[in-house]
Amino acid sequence: MSYIEKKIDSEEKYRGVIVNVRLDHAELCDGSIVKREVVEHPGGATILPIDDEGYCYCVRQFRYPFQKELLEAPAGKLEYGEDPYECAVRELSEETGFTADEIISLGQDYSSPGFSTETLHIYLARGLHRGKSHLDEGEFLSVEKHHIDELVQLVMDGKIADGKTIIAVLKAKRLLESEK
Repeated sequence: MSYIEKKIDSEEKYRGVIVNVRLDHAELCDGSIVKREVVEHPGGATILPIDDEGYCYCVRQFRYPFQKELLEAPAGKLEYGEDPYECAVRELSEETGFTADEIISLGQDYSSPGFSTETLHIYLARGLHRGKSHLDEGEFLSVEKHHIDELVQLVMDGKIADGKTIIAVLKAKRLLESEK
């Protein structure tokens, strides 16, 4: 049986700086009509830089919706039409100052598929070279160095709650283990 929902119509409710919101009417597989609220988001890229000793470089920044600082893998919003790989390279440089010899895709994540179009592309950076960070205007963060094993423990203890970072840390750890 197919569970595809067919969009009947769509009305834009809000156009913002980062997101747009629309209200759709959709027909379900049983013929009933429902409302679907959709937050349109351009997506983003996350990149976890790791050095040869297993230390990762994360950022700590204040997240307004939660009114607290979070420890996260460096990340940023895609510009419309921007290649996710290029976004990851840009964010790595902007937030940490690093460039990398090797960037490996760890897949993608639909952050909230029940209502948002946001897709996050997740990468691992190796062969790091230090440089100088150059944050966006209005962006304030600090870079912290944590061993991958410590990050895994922080994830498992619930002390890292950011989804993209959880995915990046656990997938990176699994990748590194598989290479041994």
